[in-house]
Amino acid sequence: MGKKIPMWQVAIVMLFTIGSLVYSMFFTDYGELHIPLIASATFAAIISVANGYKWAFLEQGIIASINRSMQAMLILMTVGLLIGSWIAGGVVPAMIYYGLMILNPSIFLVAGCVICCIVALATGSSWTTAGTIGIALIGVGQGLGIDPAMTAGAIVSGAYFGDKMSPLSDTTNLAPAIAGSNLFDHIRHMIWTVTPSLTLALIIYAILGMGHASGQTDMSAVDVIQQGMVDNFNLSPLLLLPPVVVILIVAFRLPAMPGLIGGALLGCIFGAIFQGVGLAEWPGILHYGFESATGIESIDNLLSRGGMDSMLWTINLIICAMCFGGVMDASGMLASLAEAMLKLARNTGSLVTVTIFSSIFMNIIAADQYLSIILPGRMYKEAFEDKRLAPKNLSRCLEDGGTVTSALVPWNTCGATMSTFLGVPTAQYFKFAYLNMFNPIVSIFYGFTGISMIKMTDEEYQAILERREEDKEKALRALEA
Repeated sequence: MGKKIPMWQVAIVMLFTIGSLVYSMFFTDYGELHIPLIASATFAAIISVANGYKWAFLEQGIIASINRSMQAMLILMTVGLLIGSWIAGGVVPAMIYYGLMILNPSIFLVAGCVICCIVALATGSSWTTAGTIGIALIGVGQGLGIDPAMTAGAIVSGAYFGDKMSPLSDTTNLAPAIAGSNLFDHIRHMIWTVTPSLTLALIIYAILGMGHASGQTDMSAVDVIQQGMVDNFNLSPLLLLPPVVVILIVAFRLPAMPGLIGGALLGCIFGAIFQGVGLAEWPGILHYGFESATGIESIDNLLSRGGMDSMLWTINLIICAMCFGGVMDASGMLASLAEAMLKLARNTGSLVTVTIFSSIFMNIIAADQYLSIILPGRMYKEAFEDKRLAPKNLSRCLEDGGTVTSALVPWNTCGATMSTFLGVPTAQYFKFAYLNMFNPIVSIFYGFTGISMIKMTDEEYQAILERREEDKEKALRALEA
């Protein structure tokens, strides 16, 4: 094992990482994050070897890091199956159709936010929600004479609530994978922060919308989507049963993968019964996703997705990030960074605050929500464990600080995408995206008050200590070999 790497060298590695990510996103044609992460892992490995660390030791750290994320990657593939089967089976179209029926011009901002909650919950994608239903709602809001920035704020708030509560979301799977939590435990724990944040947001939207109840509404964009759903799918309230089953799985704490596979099977059964999807069609749908061909661009954009293949980008990103995180962890550089930041974290409240602000900082500097989850998650995982805080506390903080604030940074991939979809600059809708602003505040409040901060049992903490010892032994054996 090598010597402790000086902090100035750790800072150089972080500057290299940030620089390569920024260059890739803003100065190349692709804007991908995978290669910069691999380049950063390589650079970190060179610095580590120069300080006496052997490659075998670093490689063992990479393998251990990837292994801890394996469950999440398996769940992501299963989620791909679920999305494909639910769209082809008419489940997602039914959720969108019935969700649009609750649109009421007299409470437009509230209704628009709730609709986006439902669509994002059904699709697991805030981007897809904003890029389809969101665009339609912007048009409806303009017909009502409502400030587009208000409408955009309500859309973003609803889209991110649904995204965080959906087991179909990639970031909702990523956060517990990094923190070592369970997917459904994570979703249940998120309820503590997103529910009061959404409630406060809806109250403000109701107040803001009171002066617009008498406007003339152009519902044509929404009508086109609803009619397109009716023309291309056999819709029935019974199609809402699979989501109810998945919700019950969450509520009754059943294992994630069997539950998701069961939901996918239900989607296939309902697809055969209601949509007439033949047995020979399902392998292609489950692997490559559903391809919508209604001829209506907004619907085709919304429903052409799913399949295991659609999750490979995120799975590859996790592997690349874990390579970087594994080298940083095994070489002690991650511990040095955490040690510097943790000097500010003297209790649970300050630890939560440091974690959340680190995630926000990564959104601003690295301009990507995935890294705002991955890097702080790796940095503070042991600190949460040392305070005997259950992993779901960390995974929730990563989402409260990382995912939901990503849409508030104009140059972040999420902020730029939302602004492009909705036609409203991020700086304008920022002040109306209340859920995204309230969420970190609520999380910090819980940290200082202790509300919902679940502690590990003695058995769970002992298992953590045993796992650390096993990882050290494996690393030492690799070093000796």
